[in-house]
Amino acid sequence: MTDYTLTRSNRKTIAIYVRDGSVEVRAPLQAPKRDIDLYVASKEAWILEKLAASNERLARRESFSLDYGDSVIYRGRPYPIVAKDGRRVGFDGEAFYMPPGLPPEDVKAACVQVYRLLAKRDLTNRALDFAKQMGVTPSAVKINGAAGRWGSCSAQKSLNFSWRLVMAEDALIDYVVVHELAHITEMNHSPRFWAIVEGVLPDFQVRRKKLKELQRRLSGEDWE
Repeated sequence: MTDYTLTRSNRKTIAIYVRDGSVEVRAPLQAPKRDIDLYVASKEAWILEKLAASNERLARRESFSLDYGDSVIYRGRPYPIVAKDGRRVGFDGEAFYMPPGLPPEDVKAACVQVYRLLAKRDLTNRALDFAKQMGVTPSAVKINGAAGRWGSCSAQKSLNFSWRLVMAEDALIDYVVVHELAHITEMNHSPRFWAIVEGVLPDFQVRRKKLKELQRRLSGEDWE
């Protein structure tokens, strides 16, 4: 049987999580170990499938690197990484440019720097545009390095977006922006919340699905 880490808590059901090549089982406090083992054994095929996919993503992450001539995604389109004399890094509409002679780890760091600059400009502008349309006012729009979530809205109505979001095509960016702006009115995921989102983006479910596809792709890329 597959090895796993057991976590007990005040929950009612047994659940299995496969992440980063390992298996975690979460179970009720009083669930007999034998019952947990039987449940895990019954899910063996599913676990092995998920482990294989997880290990493949880990291998891709470990081999992920960037160099001159490679392409990176910005607003859903690929752009090359090019060398440009001088010390500046940036985006000129045709390429991500940076000084020549950088090692791969510095090329990646330079790309992240450019992404952050683009994210601050683009995401702030989209948030302000949709805020007017939705009749809400965020207290601030900030950019962070979150890898596990695209955006968030604080109780103080401050919006936070991951710089990674500018890799997504515009339709997906708009979904995340509208989603977080809707939280200014409804700090939950109630039917009222989703009604607000749907009122602005009737096809939000299609956009959300495509965003998950991008998330899966990025899970195999090491941007840290």
